Amino acid sequence: MTENQQELNFWGHLDVLRGVLIRIVVVVLLFGIALFSFMPWIFDNVILAPCNENFPLYIFFNYITSFFDAGNNLPIESFNVNLINIKLASQFFIHISTSCWMAVIFSFPFIIYQLWSFISPGLYEHEKRGVKPAFLFGNIMFFLGVAVGYFLVFPLTLRFLADYQLSEAIHNTISLESYMDNFFIITFMMGIVFELPLLAWLLGKMGFLYREFFSTYRRHAIVVLLILAAMITPTGDPFTLSAVFFPIYVLWELSSKLVPAKEIQ
Repeated sequence: MTENQQELNFWGHLDVLRGVLIRIVVVVLLFGIALFSFMPWIFDNVILAPCNENFPLYIFFNYITSFFDAGNNLPIESFNVNLINIKLASQFFIHISTSCWMAVIFSFPFIIYQLWSFISPGLYEHEKRGVKPAFLFGNIMFFLGVAVGYFLVFPLTLRFLADYQLSEAIHNTISLESYMDNFFIITFMMGIVFELPLLAWLLGKMGFLYREFFSTYRRHAIVVLLILAAMITPTGDPFTLSAVFFPIYVLWELSSKLVPAKEIQ
């Protein structure tokens, strides 16, 4: 009897999980259809905006460097990237894949909520405490990370790599596929990286992480975060690397404030 109940419980949980996944797929699909319709406008005004010299970050750099007469060091005024398509069906498939990627990003709060609704019945009341503020905080941090990736990290990476030349005889010709791969990897990865404080809070709440960990391993963390920043932004430009490293390091310090101190026994 007990084995039958366990089997029913197992299949019952499987049915609940299937319902959660179906709802997630439906919402992502609806977002994808809506975004597919507006994708030409989104490409011209959002996705391809970092290719043009009037992007907000480039204008800001132009304004800053004008005070230091360093315009020759940052060729912002003439910066422009022209993309090419080298495969017959690439534009069509990128139209579809970009709609799906952006649908996942916009559906992120709903996806997390659905996954939580599946997990929460198996938790005790004290384990659920503080989840609503954490849910709101996690979503804010995710979209903040995506914004940092879009407005700061990706434009810096694009500007450096698009102008980089191993030899003057080699001219950079950037394909649409290469541009989109870097665009989504960088923006989505920054969104995930900005979930570090939420992850630290969860581990602290479960008793796996304490504030002393951050003070003990701070120097080690700086090295690891530099490596992580270099992976997110594969350039040799110290300025670009610093622009990625410092936000991540601020997240590390913020995470240390969200975990409890270890009780002295």
